[in-house]
Amino acid sequence: MAYRGLVSSHQDEVHTITDAQRGLSQEQTGRTRRYLISMGVRTACVLAAIVVPGWPRWVFIAGAVALPYLAVVAANAGRENDEPGSMGLPLEPQRALPAPGTTIPYDPDR
Repeated sequence: MAYRGLVSSHQDEVHTITDAQRGLSQEQTGRTRRYLISMGVRTACVLAAIVVPGWPRWVFIAGAVALPYLAVVAANAGRENDEPGSMGLPLEPQRALPAPGTTIPYDPDR
């Protein structure tokens, strides 16, 4: 309880001490989700190409042919795009400890 009186209410910028990226399992889960969504869109293109007549059929066929390539390229472009230091979570501001030798006034109400 007495320690709370020693902590300064002065807000300093908090720096991260690591450049670690998100965990591999979190990053792979996101890539898998993007791949499955792309394959779902491809399946919709195949079904639409069967049902829709005329020139839109060719647009759906082109989408059904191109989407697998694009989905694989996007799924394999994983860790290079990850922000260092983010670890997939937003940083929350924290109270910094005072510099060594700094006198902190005692506040009995804290």
